[in-house]
Amino acid sequence: MNEIPQDTLQEQTFYEQVGGEETFRRLVRRFYQGVAEDPLLRPMYPEEDLGPAEERFALFLMQYWGGPTTYSENRGHPRLRMRHAPFQVDKAAHDAWLRHMREAVDELGLSPEHEAQLWRYLTYAAASMINTAG
Repeated sequence: MNEIPQDTLQEQTFYEQVGGEETFRRLVRRFYQGVAEDPLLRPMYPEEDLGPAEERFALFLMQYWGGPTTYSENRGHPRLRMRHAPFQVDKAAHDAWLRHMREAVDELGLSPEHEAQLWRYLTYAAASMINTAG
């Protein structure tokens, strides 16, 4: 990878620094490949096709990290805990989610700094979705 001048990094969002839309779509696509085969997580996605969930998650992550605001324009405020409330998310679901996300993050080949920043957020988000003991 080419060195990017430090002052350029200051002006770019995380979204831009890691490769923009393509990077987030790769991350989410790989994540949902794992979810599709997971007996614990797959039932939490009632749609037969995971495509709509994949699209929503990609748009959410892109917006969160400084990309286009398409998610909010289409769906309003993320309200993540409320949107996940109908599903029982326990420690086992949390662990399965993070396992698939870890594989997806590892395949991106991000710089150690970007990978650490992204992973901190993802582990925090996963923990905040737990809504039931078990």
